[in-house]
Amino acid sequence: MANLLDQLKAVTVAVADTGNIGAIKEFTPRDATTNPSLITAAAQMPEYQGIVDDTLAAARATLGAAASAKEVATLAFDRLAVSFGLKILEIVPQRVSTEVDARLSYDTEATIAKGRDIIAQYKAAGVDSDRILIKVAATWEGIQAAKILEEEGIHTNLTLVFGLHQAIACAENGITLISPFVGRILDWYKKDTGRDSYAPAEDPGVVSVTEIYNYYKKFGFKTEVMGASFRNLAEITELAGCDLLTIAPALLSELQSTEGELPRKLDPEAAKAMDIAEINVDKATFDKMHAADPMATEKLAEGIKGFEKALESLEELLANRLAEIEA
Repeated sequence: MANLLDQLKAVTVAVADTGNIGAIKEFTPRDATTNPSLITAAAQMPEYQGIVDDTLAAARATLGAAASAKEVATLAFDRLAVSFGLKILEIVPQRVSTEVDARLSYDTEATIAKGRDIIAQYKAAGVDSDRILIKVAATWEGIQAAKILEEEGIHTNLTLVFGLHQAIACAENGITLISPFVGRILDWYKKDTGRDSYAPAEDPGVVSVTEIYNYYKKFGFKTEVMGASFRNLAEITELAGCDLLTIAPALLSELQSTEGELPRKLDPEAAKAMDIAEINVDKATFDKMHAADPMATEKLAEGIKGFEKALESLEELLANRLAEIEA
């Protein structure tokens, strides 16, 4: 009998949710995703010190000897995610997601500029833009920035999706891919209700992604759904058939070592036959639905804040490492 990972790959694109290049080599996913927390964690691993040091050296060379240590560290910070992305693209056959600075999540113009800059860095390294997804938080402002980038041929991944209103707005604005956060939705509901657990099919995160998937397939949207942020194996197996699932190495290993039947749970043809009401999401509707959903409101703000904190930690790490190198 085949293991669960091989069976999952037959109906869903498995993506590695990590900045750990060794883990990506081990599980041979088609795509890989990163975020500020994952890049910060990877940058502190001894085996990736060379990537950090090379990025700092390139930043120093770009700015020259007269530049301050802070200026060098800031430029290196801006380029480090791309440095990891380039290494990852040597392994995965298709795409890597690289995230825009989370501190720009409510600034449309700055997000557009940063997205263009990330693509320019990859192009300068000889990587085609079709292999890159610019990762942007799914605020209204972020969605509008991603719309412009998509119109310019730059593909985007809208992250921190917690509500149907975010998902519909992304689809209506031509976004390539969205990342609904399964585990973080479960976290909120467990805390809110005081429950310790949910049956897999009743897991609020699973229910949310299933609703989004069925909505997209019912109305023929091309935006891909990539479930993310899993807490356990059951959340993954309940979403077998989703377009993509981005999975941390520990859970990829568990899938690979577990044998059993893995039935497909999500199916586009079944979704087309469902009775689902269509909703058009403009800004007023988005704001109204967001305000009416305390889980989405809290988790989006919390997620952005968490990524901002990780970025600040990374800036500090780079500044300290530069000081060591140049001491």
